[in-house]
Amino acid sequence: MKSNPLLKPVLLFFEDEHESATRIARASSMELATIERHRFPDGEIKLRLPDTLPDRVVILRTLNDPNEKLIELLLAAHTARDLGARHLTLVAPYLAYMRQDIAFHPGEAISQRVVGQFLAGLFDAVITVDPHLHRVATLQEALPVANAIVLSGAPLLADLIAARRQRPLLVGPDEESAQWIALAASRHYFDYAVCRKVRNGDRAVEIALPVRSVAGRQVVLLDDVASTGHTVARAAHLLLDAGATSVDVAVTHALFAGDALQVMLDAGVGEVWSTDCITHSSNAVSMATSLAGALAQIQAAA
Repeated sequence: MKSNPLLKPVLLFFEDEHESATRIARASSMELATIERHRFPDGEIKLRLPDTLPDRVVILRTLNDPNEKLIELLLAAHTARDLGARHLTLVAPYLAYMRQDIAFHPGEAISQRVVGQFLAGLFDAVITVDPHLHRVATLQEALPVANAIVLSGAPLLADLIAARRQRPLLVGPDEESAQWIALAASRHYFDYAVCRKVRNGDRAVEIALPVRSVAGRQVVLLDDVASTGHTVARAAHLLLDAGATSVDVAVTHALFAGDALQVMLDAGVGEVWSTDCITHSSNAVSMATSLAGALAQIQAAA
């Protein structure tokens, strides 16, 4: 089917991300259209896209709870091509399967490589926020598309913290957060420090506080992602025991599996702030304007 080059680029979204899609479309002046979704009794999925698409199409899908969503993207991307889309951009504010970048034990699947190549086979460009990369320097190494854009929630979270806390001390939960937390701290010249983390399993974590006084300080634990909440909870406990007057949490990706939020609150955490990359009651910062800027950058490069 031929595309219609006269139509404006369209942002396709699934109904469970309607609010996020609306914010992005408003910031980017894009047309919005829903991908209708039906689940058969046996678990198979049927999708329906608009029957006319422009040359340039953007699909929004944040990849928390990723397994079924990856199948949705497979179906949606191929169908969009069949309906005339010549350039497909994926906006995945949270990008799953990035943590496993090597085989730690013989026989392990390197999921970053597998999922990255899978998505690169579907899309021409990808935009994401604070991907959980360790030994890979750029997103394009993990996801080899022509245009891969990485945004960060750190500056906007730093702005929020500056508005709500006096002379805060930013603390990263582990060494991997050092570069990211330095970026956030530099925006408002905050003091910052980094903990050391020893993980003995998904829920067994040991934390060593940084060698500096936290007594009398308003501390904000800052990280790109929080999942079970146990690392944050342990760090908050130690910080309060060491004399911090308060401990709050700011995170880009509020995965918060199971009772993670309650685990953090029970450990003495005061407030929890997150970006809207993943919809959650803690959302306090919108990435819509930043995502719209990245979409404009891709449009200009085409």
